[in-house]
Amino acid sequence: MKLVNLYPQKNIEFFTPDTSTKLKLPVVTNGISAGFPSPADDFLDSSINLNKALIRNKDATFYGRVKGDSMIDAGLSDGDLLIIDKSLEPKNGKIAVCFIDGEFTVKRIKIEKDVIWLIAENIKYKPIKVTIDNDFTIWGIVTYIIKSV
Repeated sequence: MKLVNLYPQKNIEFFTPDTSTKLKLPVVTNGISAGFPSPADDFLDSSINLNKALIRNKDATFYGRVKGDSMIDAGLSDGDLLIIDKSLEPKNGKIAVCFIDGEFTVKRIKIEKDVIWLIAENIKYKPIKVTIDNDFTIWGIVTYIIKSV
């Protein structure tokens, strides 16, 4: 995976995916039990290409690395890698990467009749009300989170 930081001066790192690579990894197609162990069903069945599985629109997809803890209750931790699709329509309740007043942030968007709210998923942070006085863009919608465990 080739990562190129597109906005090094901002508080979130963005990268373009290199979709020319075809890394096929083995996958267990019958699922992996998170409860009681189940028979292995002859182990691995086929392979998966993560570029194909996780990226719907390669020309509008970027990676971004989370910085901070404002979305911890939504499962986004500092250092997580986000897959962001700029071609998706912003919808109420989606997690979005937004550009507001010169800064990138990742928040859940709440769209009301005449106002947009950026909602943190950590009680330490207050919602941000977007007004006409803000320089604001919904930059893209988060489609996947890649975590290190």
